Amino acid sequence: MKSTYRGRLLASAVGGLLLLTSCAPANTDTPAAPAMSAPPTSTAAPSPSTAPPPPPVMPAAPSPAATPAEQLPAVLPGSAPVTLAIPSIRVTSQLLHLGLEENGSLQVPQDTGNGAPASWYNGSPTPGERGPSVMLGHVNALGGHTGVFADLQKLQNGDQISVTRADGATAVFAVYRGAKYSKNSFPTLEVYGNTSGSELRLITCDGYNPATGEFDDNYVIYAKLIA
Repeated sequence: MKSTYRGRLLASAVGGLLLLTSCAPANTDTPAAPAMSAPPTSTAAPSPSTAPPPPPVMPAAPSPAATPAEQLPAVLPGSAPVTLAIPSIRVTSQLLHLGLEENGSLQVPQDTGNGAPASWYNGSPTPGERGPSVMLGHVNALGGHTGVFADLQKLQNGDQISVTRADGATAVFAVYRGAKYSKNSFPTLEVYGNTSGSELRLITCDGYNPATGEFDDNYVIYAKLIA
């Protein structure tokens, strides 16, 4: 049975102080997160004393024919999301557009008694753009009701998620993975890191602990754009 406890989501997100919200109380020990854009990488050149010897000179091989640049998956232009639909678990929700609180935590949908809709984090790509678009939803609701993302764990690979957009287009995603993570070891780069194509992340609470009245985990759905 799901608890009616309400609070903040707690998975750390991108941008250092930015925290993804959760249904559990705030935890000041939440690990810092990487920036949304993958940080540049650099490899220091070896010092002369440690550099490996050069390889032996080999006969020159014929130059291969020039190959075209790697083609990235097709994506849609930016356009704000309007509604979310997950037919396999009978979810349809208007989407709030939420940003950050003054302390750098992510704003979360407010439940006024009838359950809260899902929200799109407006600092992430719009659904259909290149990169991971992030959406949040509660697992429970006031009055003992279920939240909009209560059944995320029932999603299976191949299940479709549709997002209608302000430009009239519908971005359709297919689930390829679901994972449960402890809030104490949330893999920020894996969840929020850059992707070559357009992807979607749906995040909610999991692991309710009746002894503490908190949710110890987050559950994340990974999906890729297919249409």
